Amino acid sequence: MKIIDVKTTCIHIPHLGSIQDATIRHPTPGRGQCYAHILTDEGLEGLGFGDGGRAAQVLINDSLRPILIGQDPLNIEKLWDDMFWRVRGVGRKGLAFAAISALDTALWDLKAKYFGVPLYRLLGAYSDSVPIYGSGGWTHFSVDELVAEQMSYVERGMKSVKMKVGKDFGRSEKADIERLAAVREAVGPDVEILIDANNGYYAKQAIRMAREFEPYRVGWFEEPVLADDIDGLAAVASAIEIPVATGEHEYTKFGFRELIARGGADIVQPDIGRVGGVTEWLKVAHLAHAFNLPVAPHAFQLVHLHVTCATPNLRIVEYLGVSEEFDKLVYTEFPEPVDGRWSPFADRPGLGLELNPDVVRKFGS
Repeated sequence: MKIIDVKTTCIHIPHLGSIQDATIRHPTPGRGQCYAHILTDEGLEGLGFGDGGRAAQVLINDSLRPILIGQDPLNIEKLWDDMFWRVRGVGRKGLAFAAISALDTALWDLKAKYFGVPLYRLLGAYSDSVPIYGSGGWTHFSVDELVAEQMSYVERGMKSVKMKVGKDFGRSEKADIERLAAVREAVGPDVEILIDANNGYYAKQAIRMAREFEPYRVGWFEEPVLADDIDGLAAVASAIEIPVATGEHEYTKFGFRELIARGGADIVQPDIGRVGGVTEWLKVAHLAHAFNLPVAPHAFQLVHLHVTCATPNLRIVEYLGVSEEFDKLVYTEFPEPVDGRWSPFADRPGLGLELNPDVVRKFGS
Protein backbone atom coordinates (compact mmCIF):
# COMPACT_ATOMS: atom_id res chain seq x y z
CA MET A 1 0.00 0.00 0.00
CA LYS A 2 1.27 3.46 -0.94
CA ILE A 3 0.18 7.02 -0.24
CA ILE A 4 -0.96 8.60 -3.51
CA ASP A 5 -2.15 11.97 -2.22
CA VAL A 6 -2.53 14.14 0.85
CA LYS A 7 -5.36 16.65 0.95
CA THR A 8 -6.60 19.16 3.50
CA THR A 9 -9.91 20.69 4.47
CA CYS A 10 -10.33 23.70 6.71
CA ILE A 11 -13.79 24.13 8.19
CA HIS A 12 -14.79 27.36 9.87
CA ILE A 13 -18.34 27.85 11.18
CA PRO A 14 -18.72 31.58 11.84
CA HIS A 15 -21.98 31.57 13.78
CA LEU A 16 -20.60 29.54 16.68
CA GLY A 17 -19.77 31.69 19.70
CA SER A 18 -16.32 32.74 20.87
CA ILE A 19 -14.67 31.68 24.12
CA GLN A 20 -12.66 33.60 26.70
CA ASP A 21 -10.37 32.52 29.50
CA ALA A 22 -7.76 34.21 31.70
CA THR A 23 -5.34 35.03 28.89
CA ILE A 24 -7.46 35.31 25.72
CA ARG A 25 -7.44 39.05 25.14
CA HIS A 26 -9.36 39.13 21.87
CA PRO A 27 -12.01 36.40 21.50
CA THR A 28 -12.64 35.46 17.86
CA PRO A 29 -16.18 34.50 16.81
CA GLY A 30 -16.65 31.13 15.16
CA ARG A 31 -15.05 27.71 15.56
CA GLY A 32 -12.86 25.85 13.11
CA GLN A 33 -10.63 22.86 12.45
CA CYS A 34 -7.97 21.78 9.96
CA TYR A 35 -8.39 18.24 8.61
CA ALA A 36 -5.85 16.07 6.83
CA HIS A 37 -6.89 13.33 4.40
CA ILE A 38 -4.34 10.66 3.44
CA LEU A 39 -5.31 8.72 0.30
CA THR A 40 -3.86 5.37 -0.78
CA ASP A 41 -3.67 3.22 -3.90
CA GLU A 42 -5.91 0.65 -2.18
CA GLY A 43 -8.81 3.08 -1.81
CA LEU A 44 -8.44 3.60 1.94
CA GLU A 45 -8.42 7.11 3.36
CA GLY A 46 -7.20 8.29 6.74
CA LEU A 47 -8.76 11.29 8.48
CA GLY A 48 -6.89 13.37 11.06
CA PHE A 49 -7.03 16.83 12.55
CA GLY A 50 -4.91 19.16 14.64
CA ASP A 51 -4.51 22.74 15.74
CA GLY A 52 -3.34 25.60 13.54
CA GLY A 53 -6.19 26.28 11.11
CA ARG A 54 -5.24 27.66 7.71
CA ALA A 55 -1.61 28.14 8.68
CA ALA A 56 -1.33 24.39 9.38
CA GLN A 57 -3.09 23.73 6.07
CA VAL A 58 -0.39 25.65 4.18
CA LEU A 59 2.39 23.85 6.04
CA ILE A 60 0.85 20.45 5.28
CA ASN A 61 0.28 21.23 1.61
CA ASP A 62 3.63 22.88 0.91
CA SER A 63 6.12 21.17 3.22
CA LEU A 64 4.83 17.83 4.53
CA ARG A 65 2.69 16.47 1.71
CA PRO A 66 5.64 15.95 -0.69
CA ILE A 67 7.59 13.74 1.71
CA LEU A 68 4.60 11.44 2.36
CA ILE A 69 3.52 10.69 -1.19
CA GLY A 70 4.80 7.34 -2.41
CA GLN A 71 5.54 6.00 1.06
CA ASP A 72 3.95 3.08 2.92
CA PRO A 73 1.42 4.59 5.37
CA LEU A 74 1.86 1.71 7.81
CA ASN A 75 5.44 2.81 8.55
CA ILE A 76 4.25 5.47 10.96
CA GLU A 77 7.41 5.78 13.05
CA LYS A 78 9.47 6.44 9.92
CA LEU A 79 6.95 8.94 8.56
CA TRP A 80 6.79 10.77 11.89
CA ASP A 81 10.58 11.00 11.94
CA ASP A 82 10.62 12.26 8.34
CA MET A 83 8.13 15.00 9.25
CA PHE A 84 10.01 15.88 12.44
CA TRP A 85 13.23 16.58 10.54
CA ARG A 86 11.43 18.34 7.72
CA VAL A 87 10.28 21.11 10.11
CA ARG A 88 13.46 21.27 12.19
CA GLY A 89 14.07 24.93 11.32
CA VAL A 90 10.54 26.22 11.81
CA GLY A 91 9.03 23.81 14.28
CA ARG A 92 9.79 21.87 17.45
CA LYS A 93 7.01 23.80 19.17
CA GLY A 94 3.76 25.30 17.95
CA LEU A 95 2.34 25.38 14.45
CA ALA A 96 4.65 22.83 12.82
CA PHE A 97 3.68 20.19 15.35
CA ALA A 98 0.01 21.00 14.92
CA ALA A 99 0.45 20.09 11.25
CA ILE A 100 2.34 16.90 12.10
CA SER A 101 -0.40 16.04 14.62
CA ALA A 102 -3.11 16.14 11.96
CA LEU A 103 -1.13 13.95 9.56
CA ASP A 104 0.01 11.46 12.19
CA THR A 105 -3.56 11.02 13.46
CA ALA A 106 -4.72 10.46 9.87
CA LEU A 107 -2.06 7.77 9.47
CA TRP A 108 -3.29 5.96 12.58
CA ASP A 109 -6.91 6.25 11.44
CA LEU A 110 -5.84 4.75 8.12
CA LYS A 111 -3.86 1.95 9.76
CA ALA A 112 -6.80 0.93 11.95
CA LYS A 113 -9.06 0.95 8.89
CA TYR A 114 -6.53 -1.25 7.06
CA PHE A 115 -6.77 -3.83 9.83
CA GLY A 116 -10.54 -3.35 10.18
CA VAL A 117 -10.60 -2.40 13.88
CA PRO A 118 -11.36 0.70 15.96
CA LEU A 119 -8.21 2.66 16.73
CA TYR A 120 -8.30 1.94 20.46
CA ARG A 121 -8.24 -1.80 19.79
CA LEU A 122 -5.32 -1.47 17.38
CA LEU A 123 -3.41 0.41 20.09
CA GLY A 124 -4.10 -2.34 22.62
CA ALA A 125 -7.19 -1.61 24.68
CA TYR A 126 -6.97 -1.19 28.43
CA SER A 127 -10.66 -0.34 28.72
CA ASP A 128 -13.63 0.17 26.42
CA SER A 129 -14.87 3.26 28.29
CA VAL A 130 -13.34 6.26 30.06
CA PRO A 131 -14.51 8.77 32.67
CA ILE A 132 -15.06 12.34 31.44
CA TYR A 133 -15.50 15.78 32.96
CA GLY A 134 -17.64 18.61 31.65
CA SER A 135 -15.37 21.47 30.63
CA GLY A 136 -16.10 25.16 30.08
CA GLY A 137 -16.69 27.80 32.72
CA TRP A 138 -15.44 30.63 30.49
CA THR A 139 -14.49 33.91 32.12
CA HIS A 140 -16.93 36.00 30.07
CA PHE A 141 -19.87 34.08 31.56
CA SER A 142 -21.89 35.82 34.23
CA VAL A 143 -22.12 33.92 37.51
CA ASP A 144 -25.61 32.73 36.54
CA GLU A 145 -24.39 31.55 33.12
CA LEU A 146 -21.41 29.84 34.72
CA VAL A 147 -23.55 27.97 37.22
CA ALA A 148 -26.09 26.99 34.56
CA GLU A 149 -23.41 25.55 32.29
CA GLN A 150 -21.66 23.62 35.07
CA MET A 151 -24.97 22.24 36.30
CA SER A 152 -25.85 21.11 32.77
CA TYR A 153 -22.89 18.73 32.90
CA VAL A 154 -23.92 17.42 36.30
CA GLU A 155 -27.45 16.84 35.03
CA ARG A 156 -25.96 14.70 32.25
CA GLY A 157 -24.38 12.45 34.87
CA MET A 158 -20.84 13.84 34.91
CA LYS A 159 -19.16 13.60 38.29
CA SER A 160 -16.51 16.24 37.56
CA VAL A 161 -16.66 19.73 36.02
CA LYS A 162 -14.08 22.35 35.12
CA MET A 163 -14.26 26.13 35.28
CA LYS A 164 -11.87 28.99 34.58
CA VAL A 165 -10.08 31.15 37.12
CA GLY A 166 -7.39 33.80 36.66
CA LYS A 167 -9.98 36.13 35.19
CA ASP A 168 -8.56 39.23 33.45
CA PHE A 169 -4.95 37.96 33.47
CA GLY A 170 -5.20 37.23 37.19
CA ARG A 171 -6.35 40.72 38.12
CA SER A 172 -9.82 39.69 39.35
CA GLU A 173 -8.97 37.56 42.36
CA LYS A 174 -12.12 38.34 44.31
CA ALA A 175 -14.27 37.37 41.33
CA ASP A 176 -12.34 34.10 40.93
CA ILE A 177 -13.17 33.11 44.51
CA GLU A 178 -16.80 34.21 44.29
CA ARG A 179 -17.34 32.30 41.05
CA LEU A 180 -15.81 29.14 42.46
CA ALA A 181 -17.94 29.47 45.59
CA ALA A 182 -21.10 29.83 43.49
CA VAL A 183 -20.29 26.67 41.49
CA ARG A 184 -19.51 24.66 44.62
CA GLU A 185 -22.79 25.71 46.19
CA ALA A 186 -24.70 24.77 43.03
CA VAL A 187 -23.16 21.36 42.31
CA GLY A 188 -23.06 20.24 45.93
CA PRO A 189 -20.36 18.42 47.89
CA ASP A 190 -20.07 15.27 45.80
CA VAL A 191 -19.11 16.72 42.40
CA GLU A 192 -15.42 17.29 41.74
CA ILE A 193 -14.52 20.82 40.62
CA LEU A 194 -11.39 21.35 38.56
CA ILE A 195 -10.04 24.87 37.98
CA ASP A 196 -7.98 26.22 35.07
CA ALA A 197 -6.05 29.50 35.18
CA ASN A 198 -4.78 29.27 31.57
CA ASN A 199 -1.36 30.72 32.52
CA GLY A 200 -3.02 33.70 34.22
CA TYR A 201 -1.20 34.00 37.58
CA TYR A 202 2.37 34.55 38.75
CA ALA A 203 3.89 31.81 40.87
CA LYS A 204 3.55 33.36 44.31
CA GLN A 205 0.12 34.70 43.40
CA ALA A 206 -0.92 31.18 42.34
CA ILE A 207 0.31 29.77 45.65
CA ARG A 208 -1.66 32.38 47.59
CA MET A 209 -4.78 31.84 45.46
CA ALA A 210 -4.53 28.07 45.88
CA ARG A 211 -4.94 28.55 49.62
CA GLU A 212 -8.10 30.53 48.93
CA PHE A 213 -9.37 27.76 46.64
CA GLU A 214 -8.61 24.83 48.97
CA PRO A 215 -11.79 25.15 51.12
CA TYR A 216 -13.84 24.47 47.97
CA ARG A 217 -12.18 21.03 47.58
CA VAL A 218 -10.63 21.59 44.17
CA GLY A 219 -9.51 18.47 42.29
CA TRP A 220 -6.69 20.13 40.37
CA PHE A 221 -5.22 23.54 39.59
CA GLU A 222 -4.50 23.70 35.85
CA GLU A 223 -1.88 25.92 34.23
CA PRO A 224 -1.52 28.18 37.28
CA VAL A 225 1.38 30.07 35.64
CA LEU A 226 2.88 30.56 32.18
CA ALA A 227 3.42 27.17 30.55
CA ASP A 228 7.06 27.99 29.76
CA ASP A 229 7.77 28.84 33.41
CA ILE A 230 8.68 25.32 34.48
CA ASP A 231 10.44 26.57 37.61
CA GLY A 232 7.28 28.48 38.53
CA LEU A 233 5.12 25.41 37.96
CA ALA A 234 7.46 23.35 40.14
CA ALA A 235 7.37 26.00 42.87
CA VAL A 236 3.57 26.02 42.87
CA ALA A 237 3.35 22.21 42.80
CA SER A 238 5.68 21.87 45.81
CA ALA A 239 3.95 24.59 47.84
CA ILE A 240 0.26 23.66 47.58
CA GLU A 241 -1.93 20.69 48.42
CA ILE A 242 -4.00 20.87 45.21
CA PRO A 243 -2.42 18.82 42.36
CA VAL A 244 -1.02 20.91 39.50
CA ALA A 245 -2.19 19.85 36.03
CA THR A 246 -0.40 21.13 32.95
CA GLY A 247 0.97 20.20 29.53
CA GLU A 248 -1.48 21.41 26.88
CA HIS A 249 1.10 23.95 25.67
CA GLU A 250 4.04 21.54 25.73
CA TYR A 251 5.30 19.78 22.62
CA THR A 252 6.90 16.35 22.06
CA LYS A 253 8.38 13.89 24.51
CA PHE A 254 11.43 16.12 24.89
CA GLY A 255 9.43 19.02 26.30
CA PHE A 256 7.48 16.72 28.60
CA ARG A 257 10.72 15.13 29.82
CA GLU A 258 11.80 18.53 31.13
CA LEU A 259 8.39 19.40 32.54
CA ILE A 260 8.05 16.14 34.46
CA ALA A 261 11.64 15.68 35.58
CA ARG A 262 11.76 19.18 37.03
CA GLY A 263 8.59 18.63 39.06
CA GLY A 264 6.31 20.95 37.10
CA ALA A 265 3.30 18.61 36.82
CA ASP A 266 1.34 16.34 39.12
CA ILE A 267 -1.12 15.54 36.32
CA VAL A 268 0.17 15.46 32.74
CA GLN A 269 -2.01 16.97 29.99
CA PRO A 270 -0.71 16.24 26.47
CA ASP A 271 -2.86 17.60 23.63
CA ILE A 272 -2.95 15.21 20.67
CA GLY A 273 -3.61 18.09 18.26
CA ARG A 274 -0.37 19.83 19.28
CA VAL A 275 2.05 17.30 20.71
CA GLY A 276 2.68 15.39 17.48
CA GLY A 277 -0.40 13.21 17.04
CA VAL A 278 -1.11 9.71 18.28
CA THR A 279 2.52 8.59 17.98
CA GLU A 280 3.96 11.23 20.28
CA TRP A 281 0.93 11.37 22.59
CA LEU A 282 1.40 7.71 23.48
CA LYS A 283 5.09 8.25 24.20
CA VAL A 284 4.25 11.13 26.54
CA ALA A 285 1.63 9.00 28.30
CA HIS A 286 4.19 6.23 28.76
CA LEU A 287 6.76 8.74 30.01
CA ALA A 288 4.26 10.01 32.59
CA HIS A 289 3.57 6.42 33.60
CA ALA A 290 7.29 5.87 34.18
CA PHE A 291 7.17 8.75 36.67
CA ASN A 292 4.00 7.29 38.25
CA LEU A 293 1.93 10.28 37.12
CA PRO A 294 -1.62 10.24 35.71
CA VAL A 295 -2.59 11.60 32.31
CA ALA A 296 -5.61 13.85 31.63
CA PRO A 297 -5.54 15.00 27.99
CA HIS A 298 -6.49 18.47 26.80
CA ALA A 299 -9.24 19.06 24.17
CA PHE A 300 -9.41 17.02 20.89
CA GLN A 301 -11.81 14.73 22.67
CA LEU A 302 -12.86 12.49 19.76
CA VAL A 303 -9.26 11.33 19.26
CA HIS A 304 -8.44 11.26 22.96
CA LEU A 305 -11.37 8.91 23.45
CA HIS A 306 -9.41 6.23 21.57
CA VAL A 307 -5.92 6.75 22.96
CA THR A 308 -7.14 6.98 26.54
CA CYS A 309 -8.93 3.65 26.21
CA ALA A 310 -5.39 2.30 25.74
CA THR A 311 -3.88 4.22 28.67
CA PRO A 312 -3.64 2.52 32.10
CA ASN A 313 -2.53 5.73 33.88
CA LEU A 314 -5.55 7.75 32.74
CA ARG A 315 -7.03 10.19 35.26
CA ILE A 316 -9.99 11.53 33.24
CA VAL A 317 -10.86 12.88 29.75
CA GLU A 318 -11.88 16.45 29.00
CA TYR A 319 -15.31 16.84 27.36
CA LEU A 320 -15.71 20.39 26.07
CA GLY A 321 -19.21 21.64 25.45
CA VAL A 322 -18.00 24.00 22.71
CA SER A 323 -16.32 21.07 20.94
CA GLU A 324 -19.48 19.01 21.18
CA GLU A 325 -21.42 21.88 19.59
CA PHE A 326 -18.96 21.95 16.68
CA ASP A 327 -18.77 18.16 16.36
CA LYS A 328 -22.54 17.80 16.07
CA LEU A 329 -22.43 19.93 12.95
CA VAL A 330 -19.23 18.62 11.37
CA TYR A 331 -19.58 14.83 11.71
CA THR A 332 -22.34 12.59 10.45
CA GLU A 333 -22.28 10.81 13.82
CA PHE A 334 -20.06 10.30 16.85
CA PRO A 335 -20.45 8.36 20.11
CA GLU A 336 -22.04 10.32 22.94
CA PRO A 337 -21.26 9.94 26.65
CA VAL A 338 -23.63 8.31 29.10
CA ASP A 339 -23.65 9.04 32.86
CA GLY A 340 -20.14 10.46 32.94
CA ARG A 341 -18.47 7.72 30.89
CA TRP A 342 -17.67 7.50 27.21
CA SER A 343 -17.02 4.63 24.79
CA PRO A 344 -15.86 4.57 21.16
CA PHE A 345 -17.96 2.88 18.51
CA ALA A 346 -17.00 -0.77 18.88
CA ASP A 347 -17.85 -1.74 15.29
CA ARG A 348 -16.34 1.10 13.23
CA PRO A 349 -12.71 0.98 12.11
CA GLY A 350 -10.29 3.79 12.79
CA LEU A 351 -11.66 6.81 14.59
CA GLY A 352 -15.14 5.96 13.34
CA LEU A 353 -15.65 9.52 12.07
CA GLU A 354 -16.97 10.86 8.79
CA LEU A 355 -17.25 14.53 7.86
CA ASN A 356 -20.70 15.84 6.98
CA PRO A 357 -20.46 16.59 3.22
CA ASP A 358 -23.05 19.37 3.43
CA VAL A 359 -21.03 21.18 6.11
CA VAL A 360 -17.81 20.70 4.13
CA ARG A 361 -19.45 22.22 1.05
CA LYS A 362 -20.83 25.17 3.00
CA PHE A 363 -18.02 25.95 5.42
CA GLY A 364 -14.95 24.13 4.04
CA SER A 365 -12.01 25.28 2.00
